[in-house]
Amino acid sequence: MHHMTLAEIARGLADKKFSSEELTRTLLARIAQLDPQINSFISLTEDLALAQAKAADARRASGESGALLGAPIAHKDLFCTLGIRTSCGSKMLDNFKAPYDATVVSKLAAAGTVTLGKTNMDEFAMGSANESSWYGAVKNPWNLEHVPGGSSGGSAAAVAARLLPAATATDTGGSIRQPAAFTNLTGLKPTYGRVSRWGMIAYASSLDQGGPLARTAEDCALLLQGMAGFDPNDSTSIDEPVPDYSASLNGSLQGLRIGVPKEYFSAGLDPRIADLIHASIKELEKLGAVIKQISLPNMQHAIPAYYVIAPAEASSNLSRFDGVRFGYRCENPRDLEDLYTRSRGEGFGSEVQRRIMVGAYALSAGYYDAYYLKAQKIRRLVKNDFMNAFEEVDVILGPTTPNPAWKLGAKNSDPVAAYLEDVYTITANLAGLPGLSMPAGFVDGLPVGVQLLAPYFQEGRLLNVAHQYQLNTDWHTRTPTGF
Repeated sequence: MHHMTLAEIARGLADKKFSSEELTRTLLARIAQLDPQINSFISLTEDLALAQAKAADARRASGESGALLGAPIAHKDLFCTLGIRTSCGSKMLDNFKAPYDATVVSKLAAAGTVTLGKTNMDEFAMGSANESSWYGAVKNPWNLEHVPGGSSGGSAAAVAARLLPAATATDTGGSIRQPAAFTNLTGLKPTYGRVSRWGMIAYASSLDQGGPLARTAEDCALLLQGMAGFDPNDSTSIDEPVPDYSASLNGSLQGLRIGVPKEYFSAGLDPRIADLIHASIKELEKLGAVIKQISLPNMQHAIPAYYVIAPAEASSNLSRFDGVRFGYRCENPRDLEDLYTRSRGEGFGSEVQRRIMVGAYALSAGYYDAYYLKAQKIRRLVKNDFMNAFEEVDVILGPTTPNPAWKLGAKNSDPVAAYLEDVYTITANLAGLPGLSMPAGFVDGLPVGVQLLAPYFQEGRLLNVAHQYQLNTDWHTRTPTGF
């Protein structure tokens, strides 16, 4: 059963080939057996999962149906879950049990999903390797000596290792798409505002967006259907109708205009990945797509702009963790200043501290105009580039990452080298656009992803292109040895 996709599980449950409880018990046993190798979970919720599975079986027995009813998933450990530890991968929140469910959690629970647990992540979603977690690094099931990507590496590794069919994740600068590329999955970052951020502990509020990680575009469509929608609790949530994402999967690609930015194929891109991207372009051409070269001239400025804006917002968002109201508190503080200083110094890891300091510097009185304001102006230029491009093409295609997954610890002494790995993904967050990564092949036995970007609220178009590609290729069906 663990090799079944979310769509196959939905059909199996509907045909009464197995029950949700049987499936849940099978996957919980598999997690207990295999997860010690990859460290993809922070918390398991066996009692909750079995209760939800039994409830889902009862709902089906009473005549109710639904693609997600009885489907097992896991949540990235920054989505608040009532009465369950929500740690953000940090010592700071190791003892925090959320007093409510995030909107994503409550929506998916209402749809009948079964929560197996909370997945490991880079601390406060800050990282590209899932090595900054207080609970230890996550390992890539394709090669246990390599990273799975971050910050949603726990969700990605768990799905890739067939511990569960799908999981929720978040993307601030590529944290869904990059792990998807590194672990041979399909990952979708929706349009900013499409999925509620209420109850999703913030890293950078104007960039964060929740989305699905799964093996196929079809599965991502099912999970996004349950996650998306307007939420009055989130002031950035968009009141737009949610289309039936599954209904658009089988549309023809005949005449679809695909733009390929010339800036994507620079010296920084591994030539073997470039070859795989060109192969995927040829595959889409066979399906009727029309390829056109385009330009995104301000892409070169995206990384410096992102690494001013994101840390600036992080320094503000993380100021609430002060050792007073909730979370970690140092022992025996001498006074209030000592309480603040030691609680934050002991509770936050080095990567989080680094970004807080960078952000606080960029927002300081003497440097706000020189750094933060200028970065926001660059952000507008990046968005304008995309708006101009989408007047000529329907979808933009390129690599998800410039290199395959690196070895654990390889970039720990050079944070900037890890930041540069986000070069193709962060532009979608700066512009608020939807983006998807899908499997496109392997380099040295490690998966490679191809990225698709589309205009606002065109998630269905991305899923359609990816689904048609996956009907004609088999990269997404490959399974890591031993799992």
